[in-house]
Amino acid sequence: MPKLTVEDLKKIKEQQRALFSLREGKFRVKVTVHMGTCGLAAGARDVMDALLEEINNANVTDVMVTTSGCAGLCAKEPMATVEIQGSAPVKYVFLNKDKIRRIFKEHILGGKPVEEYALVVGSETAY
Repeated sequence: MPKLTVEDLKKIKEQQRALFSLREGKFRVKVTVHMGTCGLAAGARDVMDALLEEINNANVTDVMVTTSGCAGLCAKEPMATVEIQGSAPVKYVFLNKDKIRRIFKEHILGGKPVEEYALVVGSETAY
């Protein structure tokens, strides 16, 4: 096993710091990529990979990415829900790599939802 360098230790420290801040709830945005069987078959893994790549490239540490199972709208997969503190959640549908990259830049970083990809805005609670 190769010896760890100071640079290796710094990287590990930064990764752990990011994980701890997420565990403590210190995130500004939560993105849920719906990855049930239907979502995976429609390309949700590519959407997730592109999102994680954008977050990594932008060196963003206040965005939590999580997954869920089927959201019940199989015909509209791949889907993701973006929740920004102080704003209504937005559920996006028919996603691909390019669309999630645009959502990342415009909505997650810029705060402006991408309306043409959105299915609904607001609480998913029905009474």
